[in-house]
Formats: sequence, C-alpha cells, structure tokens
Amino acid sequence: MKKNFRSRIPVLLSIFVSTMFFTACGLFQQDTSNTTGWTYNDPETGGFQVVDFQRQEKGPGLVFVEGGTFVMGRTDQDVMLDWNNIPRRVTVSSFFMDETEIRNLDYLEYLHWTNRIFRQTSPQKYFDALPDTLVWRDPLAYNEPYVENYLRHPAYREYPVVGVSWLQASDYARWRTDRVNEMLLVRHGILDWNLDEQEGANHFRTQAYLAGEYEGLVLRNIEDLDPRGTGERRVRWEDGILLPRYRLPTEAEWEYAALGLVGSTEEEQILDRRIYPWETRHVRSSERRTRGQFKANFQRGAGDLTGVAGYPNPGGDITMAVKSFWPNDFGLYDMAGNVNEWVKDVYRPLSFEQVADFRPFRGNVFQVPVRDEDGNILFDEEDGSMIMQPLEEDNNQTRRNYREANYINFRDGDPASAIAEGMDVYVDEITLITDSVRVFKGGSWRDRVYWLSPGTRRYLDEREATNDIGFRCAMDLIGPAPN
Repeated sequence: MKKNFRSRIPVLLSIFVSTMFFTACGLFQQDTSNTTGWTYNDPETGGFQVVDFQRQEKGPGLVFVEGGTFVMGRTDQDVMLDWNNIPRRVTVSSFFMDETEIRNLDYLEYLHWTNRIFRQTSPQKYFDALPDTLVWRDPLAYNEPYVENYLRHPAYREYPVVGVSWLQASDYARWRTDRVNEMLLVRHGILDWNLDEQEGANHFRTQAYLAGEYEGLVLRNIEDLDPRGTGERRVRWEDGILLPRYRLPTEAEWEYAALGLVGSTEEEQILDRRIYPWETRHVRSSERRTRGQFKANFQRGAGDLTGVAGYPNPGGDITMAVKSFWPNDFGLYDMAGNVNEWVKDVYRPLSFEQVADFRPFRGNVFQVPVRDEDGNILFDEEDGSMIMQPLEEDNNQTRRNYREANYINFRDGDPASAIAEGMDVYVDEITLITDSVRVFKGGSWRDRVYWLSPGTRRYLDEREATNDIGFRCAMDLIGPAPN
C-alpha cells in the first residue's frame, strides 16, 4: 500500500501544481464572489456576469514581443552630432507587432474598401487615403516606371507600401481595427455580412458598435442574465471578444522589438550590446551557405545600391519584397533596411531626458467623446467616427504640452501679431519641430548603414511622405502573455 501511495504522489503533486497555476493565471472560473458570497452568472442574484476569459487572441499578422528592460538610444558613434538619442534604460511592456511592413497588397485592400464604402457619399475619403506615388519622381532620374507601377502592379504586391504619411498610416490602423473586430463578430456568429447595406457612415466601427450606434445584420446576441433585461444583449468590451486597437508602435516599442535582445540574454544578463537587429556587429552574413551576403537592404556606398551584375547583393535596387532577409530573434522581418518606418511619437531632441522610465512615449493627447444634452455619444454623420474633444486643461503646470488660454502655438498663427496683441508665445515653438513632427526609424534602401541601427532616429512632418518610409502596426497586450 505504501509503495502504491508513493507512486501516486507525483500525479497528485502535478494536479495540485496545475490547479494552483491555472488559478494564479486567472484561467480557473470562479462561481462565487469572495467579497459578498453572491453567485456569479445567476439571474436570481442580480445577473452579474463573469466571462470565462483565458488569454487575448493574437490579431492577424501580429507577432508576440515579450517585454523587458533595455538601454534605449545610441549604440554607435553619433556621426550626425544630433545628440538626440542619449542612452537611457527604460522598460517596455509585452505587446504585439506586425511580422512585416505593411505591403502594397495590404494597403490596396484598404483602398478598395474605402472606395466601396464612400464612393457615393464621400469620395474625398478615398483620395485622402491614396499614397503619393509622385514620391518616386526625380527631376534628374528616370523613375516614372515606379510612379506608374509600384503601388498597383502585381509584381510589387509583396513590397512595402511607401508614399504614406504618418496621418494616413494612423488612419489605416484604425480601419484595420474595425475590420478585424467585424470579422471576429461574424466568426462568433453574432453578426452576418451586410455588405450591400454598408455605405458612408453606415458601416461597422468598433466604437460605434460598443456605444449602440451600429446594429448590422444580427444573427444572435449574447445572453443577458440581468433579471430586468430582455434576455439578450449586444457584445460588450467586458466579454473579451473584441481586440484592442491596431496602432503605430511607440518609438521605445519599435526600438526594443528591432534589437531583439531576447536572443542575447542569459539569466537576466544581456550578453551583447547590439548595434543592429542581429547578434554580430557586421552587416554581412558569416554563415557558410550565405557567407558575405548582406543582412539588410541598404545603400552600400556612393552610387552603389545593389552591387555588380552577376552577383547582386543584396539584390534590390529599390525596396525588396518583405521576408527577403532573415527575421530577428522576435521573428520580425526588415527591422533594418528596406524602408524606414513611422512610429507613434512626436519628435523632440531631448525626449530621452524627459520621458517616463516605464512605457516611454511622447505625444499623448487626452480626449473624451462629445455628448449631446442627453448624454449620448455623438458620431460624425459623414464617416461614422466618434467625435472626440481634448480634455479641459487643468492647472497642472508640470504637463509638457500645457497651454493657458492666452498662449498660442506657432503653427496656429502668426507669432509677430500675437506678440503685438500682448499674447505670450512659446519660444520653443518658433522652430521646425512642432507637435506635428513625428519620428521614423530603421534605415531604408537608399540610406547608408549608419541608419540601420535601431537607436538612430529622424523626423518628418506627419503630413509628408517619401519613397523610403513605410510602417507596420502594433497592438497592446491585455492580461497574461499568449502560450
């Protein structure tokens, strides 16, 4: 008997440990409140509903990036003497990020949807979303084939989209959020496709659906356990079905993901201070089969973008198809070279001295929905978007972008006339660096190797576009990490 009991000890211990693990991770469904003793999900006790949620679903195209601490900023000599990327240790939370840059194919899907929805009601929406294909035009170069073909010809469908401004990239991310969440509701059998009826403002938007302003073609609703309810209700955010919004990654997230230090750590020790998104400090491969080949697409030297005929290296005279090179240790492609990428941050040279240690970011604009007299959220009649307004300014003088009523931003008016009227003007706004200037990172097909280091940073007005800046999206992780 003793021998038999001992043989069962490992099994019992395994069951106990597994039970404790699932309880700690929130996977164990509790039926009764620890604070009141009332039962959950029971109409007789009021119908307080607790859903069985385990882990956040990974959105299409995304890769999980496990967070951690790292030294953000310059890892190589500051040859530009900008002093805008002083090294600083920060911590980034875990999040999701696109495996590749957004391709022409992905953006064409967005253009097709925009044209289909707004063709009759607001055709300008489609034209506002179009990339600027004239970014390829050069008065002293023959680039017209790229002007005519790069975006739409199937030969370039796997190439990263360019000619997209920061504002257009942000709009794409919002559109993508709504399409993914719409598909989730269809997949769960809650909504059905009603493509014939979607036009103008009458189309699925996550915020409008949650606010009760979009109905769609309902197949079924969620069971409502409230004893005073109708027995069914719409999906709520608390149900855990819908995903967080797609967005541009912050500068810290992008740099952390690009370095991929997860491949250079051992027992919480970072073994190598990387310059590039790979382990060695060289840009050529040392592997036997690929020895001598470049690890990214960039300009090798003056007038040399591809190498000599017969042995083109890296093989692209402009951009290249995504996944043409090796992924980094997070499984992310083209985090160096191919195209630069927009990030979410507003540019300031000294951000590294001022941003928070945890999830650093500069560019917050805190907003709230606009409501009518009855408290109902207002939506734009043209495109169905929620109307937002900035939070009222308080007396917090420590806020970086705090402005009193008699202060004027340079890009909102003429400083000379403002001063003549006795208004105070911030001196630091009389520069090319304003809140409309955004950071981009990563190096591109026409950049020298210096810019391939994730610690380097440059900036451009959010309304401008070039032939060497693209983007990829990120998504917040809510709750425990995926399996």
